[in-house]
Amino acid sequence: MALKPIVFTSASLLALMLAGTAHAQTQSAPETAPQQDEANDIIVTGVRASIVGALNVRKESTQIVDSIVAEDVGKLPDNNVVEALQRVTGIQVTNRTGGEAAAISIRGLPDALTTLNGRNIFTAAGQSFQLQDVSANLVKRVDVFKTRSADQIETGLAGQVNVETRRPFDFNGFAISGLARGIYNEQADSYNPNVALLVSDRWETGIGDIGLLVNGSYSRTKYRDQTVTAGAFVPFATMTPPAGTGLTAFQRIFPVGRDPITGEFGRAPALGAWDPGLNAGLSTAAGATMDVNGVETPYYLSRDAAFSSDLYGKRERPSFNVALQWAPNSSSVYTAEVFYAGFRGETFNSLQFSFVDYWANPQAPTLYDGTNIVKARTANSVYGFNSGDFTKTSTDSFVYALNGKWDLGDRGKIIGDIAYQTSKVKTSFLAMRTDRVANSIDVDFNAGGGIPSYHFDDDSLLADPGVWNVAQLYDNANRDKGSAITGTLDGYYNWDEGFLRQIKAGIRIDQRKASTAVRTQDAGAPLVRTTLAGLGEGAAFTNSDFYQGRADVPSSWTLANGYWLHDNADTVRGLYGIKTSDQLALQKVFDIDESTIAAYVQADGELSIFGRPLKLQAGVRYVTVDTDYNFFDRYNGGAQTRVSSGSDRFLPSFTARYEIFDNLRLRFNYGETLRRPNFSDINPNYNLTGDLTNVGYGSGTAGTATLKPTHSKNFDAAIEWYFERNSAITLTGFRREISGLVVPLTIQEYIPNNGIVAGATDNFAITRPVNASNGVLKGLELGLTYFPSYLPGPLNGLGFVGSVTVLDSKQNIPETNSAGVVTGESTSSFFGVSDLSYNATLAYDNGPIGARLSYIWRKEFLANNEARLFANPIGVWRNPEKSLDLQLTWNVNDRLGVTFDAVNLTKSKQQTYYKFEDVGGPDQFNLGTTLLARTFALGVRYTFK
Repeated sequence: MALKPIVFTSASLLALMLAGTAHAQTQSAPETAPQQDEANDIIVTGVRASIVGALNVRKESTQIVDSIVAEDVGKLPDNNVVEALQRVTGIQVTNRTGGEAAAISIRGLPDALTTLNGRNIFTAAGQSFQLQDVSANLVKRVDVFKTRSADQIETGLAGQVNVETRRPFDFNGFAISGLARGIYNEQADSYNPNVALLVSDRWETGIGDIGLLVNGSYSRTKYRDQTVTAGAFVPFATMTPPAGTGLTAFQRIFPVGRDPITGEFGRAPALGAWDPGLNAGLSTAAGATMDVNGVETPYYLSRDAAFSSDLYGKRERPSFNVALQWAPNSSSVYTAEVFYAGFRGETFNSLQFSFVDYWANPQAPTLYDGTNIVKARTANSVYGFNSGDFTKTSTDSFVYALNGKWDLGDRGKIIGDIAYQTSKVKTSFLAMRTDRVANSIDVDFNAGGGIPSYHFDDDSLLADPGVWNVAQLYDNANRDKGSAITGTLDGYYNWDEGFLRQIKAGIRIDQRKASTAVRTQDAGAPLVRTTLAGLGEGAAFTNSDFYQGRADVPSSWTLANGYWLHDNADTVRGLYGIKTSDQLALQKVFDIDESTIAAYVQADGELSIFGRPLKLQAGVRYVTVDTDYNFFDRYNGGAQTRVSSGSDRFLPSFTARYEIFDNLRLRFNYGETLRRPNFSDINPNYNLTGDLTNVGYGSGTAGTATLKPTHSKNFDAAIEWYFERNSAITLTGFRREISGLVVPLTIQEYIPNNGIVAGATDNFAITRPVNASNGVLKGLELGLTYFPSYLPGPLNGLGFVGSVTVLDSKQNIPETNSAGVVTGESTSSFFGVSDLSYNATLAYDNGPIGARLSYIWRKEFLANNEARLFANPIGVWRNPEKSLDLQLTWNVNDRLGVTFDAVNLTKSKQQTYYKFEDVGGPDQFNLGTTLLARTFALGVRYTFK
């Protein structure tokens, strides 16, 4: 769809300052931030200033740190911190649906410690903060620490992402800045506002300098995600099954199961001796056989379903920070601040699902050459359903903090900080299914480019509410809460000469609480049978223009209107005879009280070798954690279980930085870090799904209360050549030796009285996390920043920023039988790790014009493992992902600028497929394809200071 005219008023982020002050606990020693006088040596503005500023942060740091400063956040086409970070060396984005980038990994690891102004922050009952909820408009600087020192918080194997907001003493006096952008989402055909306003001032008074800053931001996004999926693999009889099997032509072969005592396969007509969920799945060789009722029987592998998802979403993000600073004299500064990040979201998923696994009036399929894999087929008398799924979510996170800094003469400082934070997430979900039996469906599971094609004998019936019978209802909600009070005290003292240059020590005390409450009620059918048309006006919704003609699938269908379900929730519940809102209550399933005490000591030294400085830093951090858990079993009358656990560990660190020449330096770092279990991973309550695929049991997940922290030994070595004032090449090698990795193990469990309606069963394959794996992650990062100083005239200001990351990961995965006994071991890549990724930005900054053209690419990677219910390879892989983005700025004058941004210019897709080791791939084992939105933004920015 063509870009429509947009007229918006807007204004600019203030130029961000590079000055770094010492922060409590989570910041490295004071030299981690660039010295102000050194930063001022580079007198450039605009795009180049932000890129050079980030380069200086790394150059002057003791640790290996990459940053986004100044207009890297404010002027790139980025709406949140995650989108800004995707251009940093070694960072890969792992989720681009919903019209934005929403998650990152650092060197392939997803668990970065998230801090705000040096303070650990989190969302509700999680261990980390949802960085995408931080508006880019509020940010002064973002530092990504690849290595760690003893004065930094010990968690996060991936590293640390510290977000700094603005404070009034960053400015000399009064400052006001604002922006307003209008963002057009092409796929949703929506116009979305993004506005921000900052006001700051400072005064000289009789009691010292006082400053006050208020900074607020609001964004709204309406988006649309559209996905077409070929279902999972299951075995079928050939067109001529052998005698004695009990099978008819093209009949689906369900698993026969094993004897619970001997472990041997049973024997029954039409049931096969196969285990769902094998790592590599069943053999795909032409003529492959399995035992069916004692007869070796050839089989086909075909999909169980084909389906389309048309998700309509809206999110709003209000946020603000307020900071009050007071400097009563030249040797002390006090800062009080409040930070708020909110999220309001709703999604309506329009799901059209058809099974293609029935064998009535069978017709011969089309196979891929040389395999038993079905490429295309016709299925008759197929059952299908449409589901209107409505989810509503709200998040409110507050951080209140008081910080004081006191000088110890001119050589040292004491820093005290106390912070209190709260976070709450509330979610509700309501879904109604409508079903029917269609005469037939023709499916090509890969009609080209990994996208399936399917059509029914009469697609027009998909949009007729009179043919859809009202079926199951799903109604649930949950509430997660978290809070923490944290106090830190740090101090350091410096010397100008001799070997010892600094001693630093500190203590951190943290008291964390978290809890989760849920409710669930499902119903199999309404009290009075009816069709969708019988529900009345407003109950039906019909989508249109699905997939915009980019797939040969139905483009429209009708189903229960998710918005109507939400607005008439109690009326809908009454149709099914279940509890209404005045009778509903959430049931607490777990709460946690965790105490952490950490203390460290760290020393910096300097030697001269061959007349050049060698800077050394060594330290040790001691941390002790005591955790008390209360679990409440909602399938057993809320029975309570209490568990207590504790751990303690010394974590050493060492860094060396040697300046071979003024512009060439070496770095080496060794450090140890931890990954504490997510609270959801230690919650043993079940989340269950019925036997929807008729394999004889349902599936589910549960936590493991005895999980231990994962431990990593980290090695980094870097060489950096700053070959011009504004240019550098950096090469970093790294290795992570990780023990106690958490991996999922699946066992069969009997769980009666579970309340499951759809696919009712008492037997479940339950997947739990366990500390059962060790792994190694290693790789290289190559970064280049180049702004040549010799280009003439209009070409002056042209530059390039790019990086390449090469990764190699391997971990052992234990294999178990149905009783949970470990029977073997396999190896796998880490989840989320692309072996190769790169980003390249062509930047231009000359006079009033600034521009960036950025391209990001990452190789295919293992995203997750499939539920162990089917016959395909267990791994779900993502195809290579890419994005081409453009940003243009016209500075009308020193205060006013006009911006144009475009994201995902090439309209890239997100695709998945099945694979394990050398089995599988994107062609014959394709899974889902999601269209990613292209967006355009136009705005203006204004600054006065």
